[in-house]
Amino acid sequence: MIDIKSLTLPELQEEMEKIGEKKFRAGQIYEWMHVKLVDSFDEMTNLSKGLREKLKEQYELISLELVEVQTSKIDETSKFLFRLSDGNVIESVLMKYHHGNSVCISSQVGCRMGCRFCASTLDGLERGLKPSEMLDQIYKIQKWSQERVHNVVVMGTGEPFDNFESLCRMIELLCSPDGLNISHRNITVSTCGIVPKIYEFADRNPQVTLAISLHSPNDTMRRELMPIANKYSMDELMEAARYYTRTTGRRITFEYSLVKGVNDKKEHAQELISRVKGMNCHINLIPVNPIKERNFVQSDKKVIENFKNKLEKYGINVTIRREMGADIDGACGQLRKSFIDKSNEQP
Repeated sequence: MIDIKSLTLPELQEEMEKIGEKKFRAGQIYEWMHVKLVDSFDEMTNLSKGLREKLKEQYELISLELVEVQTSKIDETSKFLFRLSDGNVIESVLMKYHHGNSVCISSQVGCRMGCRFCASTLDGLERGLKPSEMLDQIYKIQKWSQERVHNVVVMGTGEPFDNFESLCRMIELLCSPDGLNISHRNITVSTCGIVPKIYEFADRNPQVTLAISLHSPNDTMRRELMPIANKYSMDELMEAARYYTRTTGRRITFEYSLVKGVNDKKEHAQELISRVKGMNCHINLIPVNPIKERNFVQSDKKVIENFKNKLEKYGINVTIRREMGADIDGACGQLRKSFIDKSNEQP
């Protein structure tokens, strides 16, 4: 069956003509799916019963099942666990800011990148998500909160550039003026550094913000933390980052998780400065989220502050990421992992 929610409006118009319907029906169906956010063809009440039956026979309308919600008592951050039609589970996060609601979505079921500080990768990769499955995380959260989603971050479970075509189509649908019409500039995509895709992404989505998970100032340390560094060197990665800033005219973000005694020393800050000096960039320092399967410990607050101050001294734009949802399964992949572990323990 055809995944109807992953079709663009022109593609949907072609489908309507194929099944003997008028083209304008495509606009009605598209609005029901991407503006009114319905979960079934039966809710599309301005379509005839005959057309609705025809749609049910030939098309699949993806709708995620909400399994669990955890909401922080500290800052109202909510973490969602969704079940897919094949039984797999994924997670998403709603973060509330004064400038609007942000949703962090997953792009894959699991991940094969193997970054050592991330819970998402512990069970490997199951599969990439369809564009509709990425979109429906946003749609379900908007319906649940009854508040508009203003910003979308593709930074949950999975490596977005390992699911590149689905990612690009999801962005196209999300930004469509006939859908939720979220601005490209309000979308951020995070990659661990698949270099060829950084070039391609800069060319195809020049208005979308790109974030690169760096976490180390040199090749030796980065290879220990992130297996992708065995394939692409820091020099190659930085050249791709510079291409992004030159091509798009936009600032790039580097994410740097600070691990106590590993990558948080003065010499590491100095190395990082030499890597990014003169680049239109922003560095997001992240106190690492401890996960029980790894022995990484968060850097001391004073050490984090000193690291930040050293970067700022050289004119580099830097922030320390505010911890959100500290009293729930906050780290990426933790809620999904704990759910799977509990399910496996049951007889």
